Amino acid sequence: MNSLKGKIIVVTGGSGLIGRSLVKNILSNGAIAINAEVNVIDNLDEGIVNCDVTDVNSVKKCIEKVLEKYNVIDGWVNNAYPRTADWGTKFEDIPLTSWQKNVDLQLNSIFICAQEILRVMKNQEFGSIVNISSIYGTVGPDFTIYEGTNMTMPAAYSAIKGGIVNFSRYLASYYGPFGIRVNCVSPGGILDQQNALFVKQYEKKVPMRRMGLPEDIAPSVSFLLSDEASYITGHNLIVDGGFTAI
Repeated sequence: MNSLKGKIIVVTGGSGLIGRSLVKNILSNGAIAINAEVNVIDNLDEGIVNCDVTDVNSVKKCIEKVLEKYNVIDGWVNNAYPRTADWGTKFEDIPLTSWQKNVDLQLNSIFICAQEILRVMKNQEFGSIVNISSIYGTVGPDFTIYEGTNMTMPAAYSAIKGGIVNFSRYLASYYGPFGIRVNCVSPGGILDQQNALFVKQYEKKVPMRRMGLPEDIAPSVSFLLSDEASYITGHNLIVDGGFTAI
């Protein structure tokens, strides 16, 4: 993907399950990938910068450090996924404070990062943002795949991911005149050492008969960041093996 070559791309939460694959794929396509991660020591020569996406001052400092070294930020991926310790509580048992905190951690961090990086991109008159959402930001959960396990789909997840999809459309509309593109990628279920029964039930439902892998998601993000997607904005690219097609 030559149209990504030489670009400076920041990925929040680049040390996570999907984040690692995003960074690897971006690098493989010739770009410089910066992993903006919490609780790390800055080493921009190695593509690492400290960033707490829930703290506006931390996000500002992260952007300043990248600009100081590279003078430009071509792309930004909102991938970080902060959440509370009680994440995964069944709906009827969710404390209001937990709901509020998770909306603050996840949805409001997207707002913080978007507002700060868009100041830079507007001044540049170019840039591309990709927000990581989920199929459950587009469709309701199929709770039958959780039967027989202690798992559930957190209620806040659907609300937050749905908000991210439409917030991306808002930003695409607002910043399009400045040459800035904003898109979403919505993965289906990603294999991550889940309960074996859950995996079996999920794979029975999905048309491609397997759960996704981080490597299935990363190329779509790199594409949307690239010049090959220069006329794509406000789009939600669903990468789910056909889960939402049925």
